[in-house]
Amino acid sequence: MAVASLESPAPAANRSAFVVPAGLKTASPVVVLLLLGFLAPLLTVAAYAFATPRSFDVFRSFTLANFAAIVDPSNTVWMSFAWSLAYAFATVALLTVIAYPIAYGLNRLFGKWSGFVGVLFVFPLFVSENVRLYGWVLFFIKNGVLVGTLKWLGFAGGPDVLYTPGAILFGMLYVYVPFMLFPMSLGLAMIPKDLVDAARDLGAGRMMIWREIELPLAMPGILIGMLLTFVLAAGAIAESKILGGQSVITIAQDIETAFTYAQNWPLGSALALILVLIVSGLALYVLSRLDLDRILGRR
Repeated sequence: MAVASLESPAPAANRSAFVVPAGLKTASPVVVLLLLGFLAPLLTVAAYAFATPRSFDVFRSFTLANFAAIVDPSNTVWMSFAWSLAYAFATVALLTVIAYPIAYGLNRLFGKWSGFVGVLFVFPLFVSENVRLYGWVLFFIKNGVLVGTLKWLGFAGGPDVLYTPGAILFGMLYVYVPFMLFPMSLGLAMIPKDLVDAARDLGAGRMMIWREIELPLAMPGILIGMLLTFVLAAGAIAESKILGGQSVITIAQDIETAFTYAQNWPLGSALALILVLIVSGLALYVLSRLDLDRILGRR
């Protein structure tokens, strides 16, 4: 009996300290997937950024030579950063102006089904981005579809659009419009119609309803679309290579060159790490400093 008492189970209070929460058990597959698919590659890139230049001594060396080469005054890589961020900001600003009326019209026309209709704008993503951009090359190229159509209509020709900075911006607007439009449509679809009707019955004007009800309630979807578009546009490469030729070199092209032709993985990793820090830092700063009351003119 004495032996049995010694081997008796521990008190329930002691056993509860070692019990894994049910929520953690349920989320463990997602946590493992994120660690392997996101954190592990990011840590590997960060480790390569501090490796010896033009080597593969990852996790075996530590140097700041790659970052020193980037900040060297003779290096023009910061122009690539500037071009990428400028295109990203311009894409977000223009798509916000372009996509909002479209999303609003879809919401007014299809009501609660506007989110489903917005999915139709995602269908072009099923076709390779490069294939769609080369289609625009055929459209804008000299003696292509645009110039040929203008000549057929009796005009002398068309403007030389291809391989210009403007062509790059057009390509980015075309490629990333679904990423702005779909979240914006979902945000507008979440606005209760009864709330808008009640405000109208109480004498609120159209502008007041938009400023006080529709825009604040749709703002989460708008912000998600803006953030998603900015992150994707900052790392864009296909548009500048296919539609822009060598007129503008973005940072993604410099990273690709470092990893491929130059075979300088540490330098490419350093550039990629700086891009991640800049984009994530700007996104977090904007989200932390965003004051919707000030933006909407309310005190």
